[in-house]
Amino acid sequence: MRPRVAVAAALLLLALVAPVSAQTPLTNVTFATNWKAEAEHGGFYQAVATGLYRKRGLEVTIRMGGPQVNNPQLLAAGAIDFNMGATSFDALNYVRNKIPMVAVASIFQKDPQVLMAHPGAGHDSLPAMKGKPILVSPGARTTYWLFLRAKFGFTDSQIRPYVFSMAPFLADTSAIQQGYVTSEPYALQKAGVKPVVFLLADYGYDSYSTTIEASWKRVREQPGVVRAFVDASIEGWYSYLYGDPGPANALIKRHNPDMTDDQIAYSLDAMKRYGIVDSGDAKTHGIGAMTDARWQAFAASMKELGVYPRDLDVTLAYTLAFVNRRVGMPPAAR
Repeated sequence: MRPRVAVAAALLLLALVAPVSAQTPLTNVTFATNWKAEAEHGGFYQAVATGLYRKRGLEVTIRMGGPQVNNPQLLAAGAIDFNMGATSFDALNYVRNKIPMVAVASIFQKDPQVLMAHPGAGHDSLPAMKGKPILVSPGARTTYWLFLRAKFGFTDSQIRPYVFSMAPFLADTSAIQQGYVTSEPYALQKAGVKPVVFLLADYGYDSYSTTIEASWKRVREQPGVVRAFVDASIEGWYSYLYGDPGPANALIKRHNPDMTDDQIAYSLDAMKRYGIVDSGDAKTHGIGAMTDARWQAFAASMKELGVYPRDLDVTLAYTLAFVNRRVGMPPAAR
């Protein structure tokens, strides 16, 4: 039975089962994030802090990520139940490497990845950056750099190592650097530089981001748990963006004492201002939305570049069984 048929059958069976009693024990779930607690994870923390997961029968533990943590490996080993994926490449790489993991939702409709330059340096467009040195991380080479090469003619000779420090950029007014629209621009502004910011998603980089990943085994055997986690997470994001974010912010700072109120406020505002979460398909289908068309188009563009074999089965990378149902969407927006 193909994955989507199996998932549909399981969900149909789930719908026929009577609701569980209020006395039913909560199901323990561990969700791993891709970095230390921050506003970019706010909806998940909001769902914990306001009891949204518990209302759906889950006791959720958020496990913070970091540079030395291999969450996909933990997910494959069953050490965690859900993982926060960074890009569409993650799920497609699972398929290529025959790892039975799948994206079940995409919280970010826009990847927050940006390139930043000093004002007045002549780097006032992405085409103007062609041939110029750019500070990027090793992970960029196999993700958004492929897009920049294909669309704007960037070459690998432009790459300079990004060491996750603002110092080289601040010291060189001709420098161009990667960043997240929700984070690095704020750090530079605090240091006295208001950078020129280019959100790659607004220039055609169509990767999903902050996906929720699970194993195909869990999707098939525990669709109720997957749906409960996805639904509560979506509700948490609506609450965080448009309600009182205070409960999540308090929990974020408890988990990550280095996080400041100013940084949280900047990140939350940037997510709203740039439509990182609630834009595009999410405006119609609800936060977490994904579509066949977008997955197919992204995969096709990467196949054209030779990143993936042409016979890669894209449908194994994702499932729409748990999204596009307008869960938590305010009535006025429906």
